[in-house]
Amino acid sequence: MSKKAAFYIVFFIALITIFFLTVRPWLKRKDTISVVQPFSFVNQDGKTVTDRDVEGKVYVAEYFFTTCRGVCPRLNTNLRRIYDRFKNEKDFLILSHTCDPERDSVQQLKKYADSLGVNTSKWIFLTGRKDSLYTTARISYTIDDPVNNLKNIEDDFLHTQYWALVNRHGEVKKVYDGLKESEINAMIKEIKKTLKL
Repeated sequence: MSKKAAFYIVFFIALITIFFLTVRPWLKRKDTISVVQPFSFVNQDGKTVTDRDVEGKVYVAEYFFTTCRGVCPRLNTNLRRIYDRFKNEKDFLILSHTCDPERDSVQQLKKYADSLGVNTSKWIFLTGRKDSLYTTARISYTIDDPVNNLKNIEDDFLHTQYWALVNRHGEVKKVYDGLKESEINAMIKEIKKTLKL
């Protein structure tokens, strides 16, 4: 084999390797619902939380708002069961995103988190730009239909009872109804299994 041919073979192998490593986070496996896209939000302590901060973690993503008098209190009571069950697992998190960033300031989220008495390094409350929050819910976590996305973000409002279970690779493996006992129990089993992978 000539030096030129060997050079081209090595070059193309390197090119394919770089392509795979760059594109892999956006590739979906057959049993994957969606892949979490890069995000940047602010937590209850005013610190930025990005997709890089949850790399290698198993987490549940939910949406709620602190002034909700409808399903949110029930959802977070149910989510408290998940938190209590897995709060001592070092690679497990809950990310609660607000649907109402105009009212749910950092201070409001801190007050809400304090009222729950949870460890906010394990159960993280997030706010940010409304369009970014809603896009993440609909595209990354697939817990609300993208067709609900109104052209005017001011008129848009997301209110969902679904939770997304994300694995260590940033892949949404399952979506659960946070109001159904059978689905909560199924999610507990799936979290146990996913943490072992």
